[in-house]
Amino acid sequence: MTTFKKSILREYFESIVIAVILALFIRTFVVQAFKIPTGSMEENLLIGDHLLVNKFVMGPTRTSVERTLLPVGTIKRGDVIVFKYPVEPERDFIKRVIGLPGESMDMDSLGHITINGAPIEEPYLAPQRNQAARARWNNVRNDFKYVKPHYYFVMGDNRDASNDSRSWGLVPEKYIYGKAMFRYWPLPRIGSLDSTVDVEDER
Repeated sequence: MTTFKKSILREYFESIVIAVILALFIRTFVVQAFKIPTGSMEENLLIGDHLLVNKFVMGPTRTSVERTLLPVGTIKRGDVIVFKYPVEPERDFIKRVIGLPGESMDMDSLGHITINGAPIEEPYLAPQRNQAARARWNNVRNDFKYVKPHYYFVMGDNRDASNDSRSWGLVPEKYIYGKAMFRYWPLPRIGSLDSTVDVEDER
């Protein structure tokens, strides 16, 4: 009887240990929950929205087999990413990727962004946001307008109320946790996040 009880207790203990290890693995390498803390991504992501972040996007893969079998990917323009704030790495930020490594950026008089001289469409952006962004763009350092290899230029969708690359510069690739993929709360706003944005001359 005593042996039977010990066996049961051991099974429970092993199950709990395995569950904890799996949970830590998933949180570290696969997916992480993130809550929107500010209004910098309005009107698309609101304060209090809860997201799932795909961390496999930044996962290292050595072979084509790994890239095929695992849900890895690349960061594209328009993706919403979660990263360490370069000024205070202990803080997490969430912004949208606008400039990719190796690209040159500018903004016209109407607030429309151009990449390597070609305009991009930003269907996720409310029209009035473009006008407010123009004044701040004039103060962006020129070296921030050229995106260095392994760096990204990010901006909030709420362009007139976003602390982003226009203020503090580029995001190092090594600071990126992953890509926001799915909003799971609140229930009326549940769904995946569409992040497809192209440069006009690439269509």
